[in-house]
Amino acid sequence: MLQGQCAIVTGSTSGIGLGIARSLGAAGVHLMLNGFGDTAQIESLRAGLASEFGVKVGYSGADMSKPDQIRQMVKAAQDELGSVGILVNNAGIQHTAPIESFPPERWDAVLAINLSSVFHAVQAALPGMKAKNWGRIVNIASTHGLVASVEKSAYVAAKHGVIGLTKAIALETAKTGVTCNAICPGWVLTPLVQQQIDARAKRDGLTNDQAKAALLGEKQPSGEFATPEQIGAVCVFLCSDAAAQIRGAAVPVDGAWLAQ
Repeated sequence: MLQGQCAIVTGSTSGIGLGIARSLGAAGVHLMLNGFGDTAQIESLRAGLASEFGVKVGYSGADMSKPDQIRQMVKAAQDELGSVGILVNNAGIQHTAPIESFPPERWDAVLAINLSSVFHAVQAALPGMKAKNWGRIVNIASTHGLVASVEKSAYVAAKHGVIGLTKAIALETAKTGVTCNAICPGWVLTPLVQQQIDARAKRDGLTNDQAKAALLGEKQPSGEFATPEQIGAVCVFLCSDAAAQIRGAAVPVDGAWLAQ
């Protein structure tokens, strides 16, 4: 169904982004990876995905806080892989602190990478999608795009912004073959979340398993983490013809977090 399409997945060298890249690769989609990490490990990952799925796989080290680098990444994908039909805006960072002591530079960084990068990537990729009258934009938001938690003011503000931006893009593309939707994961066991688990375990004198259970127990009634593979499968569905009239949606994958 998606065989031969080309996708950019930002923040895809680990975690949710890698799960999405793997799911798209398994569907026959050529990939432009993006993210930070060890050069040799990233090259091994790139070559491994290309071999496993029989697709072309490129890599861009673009910094998602730099608009010029985002535009260069989109152009590189177009030059190396062909027209970009799928854009998955996944890159994100987190910082937690009470608002009165939240470092202003961390606020600026979270907003730049979690929200402004989505705008810049869509602005660069959308003209090519419109020219072909087909495209899929999938923004990885969060349950925190719909509800808030303490000490996460920048992240909550950015993810609420992502959902608002998703709706605006969906309206602007409503008469075209381009769709724009958001996925709202709850707790997914990624390196970013593991850092929070480690911090909680250290702070409260808990084992790793106890810290995981405490984290899930506060928010996610299922008591289970969602997986990057599950997020990837939802992304593939949103890229399919079956989802052609799903537009401007915020799809939760959250173990009933938002049902409470």
